[in-house]
Amino acid sequence: MKKILAFLLAAVMLFAVAGCSQDGSDSKTPAGSQASGGAMPAVAKDDLKVGVIHIGEPADGAGYSYAHDQGIVAMQKELGLKDSQIIRKNNIPDTDTSKTQNAIEELVEEGCQVIFGTSFNYMNVMEQMAETYPKVIFSHCSGYKNNGKNMNNYFGRIYQARYLAGIAAGMKTQSNKIGYVAAMDVTNSEVTGGINAFAMGVKSVNADARVYVKVTNNWFDVTKEKQAAEALLADGCDVIAQHCDTTAPQLAAQEKGVWGCGYNSDMTESAPKAHLTAPIWHWGAYYTSAVKEVIEGTWKPVNYFGGMAEGFIDISPLTANCAEGTQAKIDEVSAKIKDGSFKVFEGEIKDNQGNIVNKAGDVIPDGDITGKMNWYFETVVVK
Repeated sequence: MKKILAFLLAAVMLFAVAGCSQDGSDSKTPAGSQASGGAMPAVAKDDLKVGVIHIGEPADGAGYSYAHDQGIVAMQKELGLKDSQIIRKNNIPDTDTSKTQNAIEELVEEGCQVIFGTSFNYMNVMEQMAETYPKVIFSHCSGYKNNGKNMNNYFGRIYQARYLAGIAAGMKTQSNKIGYVAAMDVTNSEVTGGINAFAMGVKSVNADARVYVKVTNNWFDVTKEKQAAEALLADGCDVIAQHCDTTAPQLAAQEKGVWGCGYNSDMTESAPKAHLTAPIWHWGAYYTSAVKEVIEGTWKPVNYFGGMAEGFIDISPLTANCAEGTQAKIDEVSAKIKDGSFKVFEGEIKDNQGNIVNKAGDVIPDGDITGKMNWYFETVVVK
């Protein structure tokens, strides 16, 4: 309960002030537009219904949809909502426009006043449906769109945690070949920014290591994720990281007898012999704050973008699989990220073509990291 309250306080504080990005610029809308509309009308707590659209199955117990649903559960518990007030639509492919639209329409028909869409490609359908149902609040995870009326966006500086996971991977690898299963290619800034941050973390402790990227072109596909991991393992990678939704890459690493860094939730239970750590989200911080605002009538279409300092993201506890000294190094860097003395994308940075993409003394703003990053860091190799 204390952890939930801490997250809630951090989220409320971030909403209450004009937030700053890593370089001091406006960060509530790192890749979108700031809200122009007023607050939505209050909804009596007992009348409230919250809709959630998941790309996967939360009951899987690990991964992306599970992590989001744990945030919904934390919100429900904190605000004292009944089970009947939470309506979930699970296993909705975000590439299937008709299924996404149907899920939203069903949630509206069931009386939901606020709908959370948890996957990137729900964005355009949610934008359209927000116009169709102007009295319903649409809150979309990742992406970048905000209509200034009844649709906002929420995400965070997950690249901070990816940098830390890169440290764990860089200190563990023996082959100096680290695999990375990526949902999307370089044209998707959300994925690319994470790969680059991870590779930068690797290089900070191991200049000889390279990060090999294999793209699945799917956010959620157990088969493709495992096949990508197996291909990287066959090429000699002895650590497998990921930006995809399931535990499949970690299971592949364990089957091969090597190591891995998961994503979204602590995947140690799924692959105890392989897992090192994972960048994780504390989605309950946002869900609790947002739903509380809906009840109070203070919700506005303002984008949310939190980081480690706000308690919104972190890494899972390091396992005994990590190399000696990993905890101390990660603790050192983590403290600097939280107090602002270290910024992941600061200083001279080169891409894998040898171009200088950021000059000494400059900081790449969050908006560019999440919306304009179309290059790979110098130690990244695409397979």
